[in-house]
Formats: sequence, structure tokens, C-alpha cells
Amino acid sequence: MRTPLFGIAREGYPLIIPPLLFGVILLLLGFTATPIFLILVGLFCIYFFRDPERPGSFAPHQLVSPADGKVIGIKRHSEGPESGVDVVQICIFLNIFDVHINRSPVTGTIADLVYRRGRFHAADKDVAGLENEHTLVTVDVEGGPRIYFKQIAGLVARRVVFWGNKGDRVEAGMRIGLMKFSSRMDIFVPADRVDIQIQEGQRVKAGVTVLGELRA
Repeated sequence: MRTPLFGIAREGYPLIIPPLLFGVILLLLGFTATPIFLILVGLFCIYFFRDPERPGSFAPHQLVSPADGKVIGIKRHSEGPESGVDVVQICIFLNIFDVHINRSPVTGTIADLVYRRGRFHAADKDVAGLENEHTLVTVDVEGGPRIYFKQIAGLVARRVVFWGNKGDRVEAGMRIGLMKFSSRMDIFVPADRVDIQIQEGQRVKAGVTVLGELRA
């Protein structure tokens, strides 16, 4: 998958370079307020698109957080993305100050990948998971169940980015995409195949926090 450039996600540079460049030019021309604003915007984008290294080693049965943020929901549903399968849904909300690089929650093969355009409700609302722009990724876990995770755009986020393709092999903790500005990540796991180890309100880190243990 894609690697960062100087610790910054490559998608961030089109939003970083222009305001910094024009800010410096205007500053040299004697302007003050506008160039300072532009430089601050550029510096914030550097911060937002940061992509820290997180080398981790996980067991095949561990479910790893795919996103930084706060767990705003752990819910059980009689049916998830796959009809007829009881699932546990874990919802992680990313605020604008969180790292927005996403990582694979499991080791396995991408069985399906669906991107849908949609609306931009606030990401912490239930309706966001249904109506907002999103990418739904299906992964067949090696020696385990089929799991799903969904990148969901939010009120501020206007785009979700996934770097993989159907048939790609992913490893737990591996970079797989990003979401631009505040957004949400949902994970769906068969309810009878997982032991959850986190709780609502807890903060988690992508590629670091173990969300639960998968059962064969």
C-alpha cells in the first residue's frame, strides 16, 4: 500500500503546498494578515495529514483498530452487511485533530470493495453510517471469519480514500487509506466469532489498539 513522503500522506501535499507558497510570496510582497492566515492553513494541513510510523506485530486472531479516535458505539445487530449474519458493530469517530490514516484491522484478502456517493451528515449520528459517502471493504480473514469495515465521510470530511483493490492481501496494521477531515470508521464482525476487549468512550489508535480476539 502507499507510503508517506517525509511523514506526510501524499494526498495532503496539494492542500499543503499552495497556501504555504502563496503565503510566503505575499509576505515577501509586504502583506501581513492574508499570508499569515495562508501559512497557518498550510501548517494545519501538515499536522492533519501526518502519517506516523506504527510498526506492530499482531497475532492472526487479533482485531486491530483501523482508525484513531473515540469508540462511540459497540452494538449488536441481527443483520449486518451480509444478510442473515448477526454482527457486532464497532463505531470509531475521528475528530479533526486525530491522525486520519487508516490501517487494516486484520490479515486477509480483500474479497469485495464498494464505494458509494452519499450525503454528509455529522459522522457521530447513526444515519451517517447509512446515508453518507462511504467505502465498504470486505476482508476474508486467514483462518477466521469474514469481516467488514466502512470508511464514512462526515460533516466536514468530503472524501474517503482507499488504496487497495479486490484480491489484494492486507496485513493487520497495514496502511490502507485515509479520510479527509473529521469522519468515522465502522467495523462489522460476526457476533459469534469475536470477543470484544474495548468499551464505549475509549480512545483507540490505528495499528496499535487491539479491539478484540477473533474465534476460528
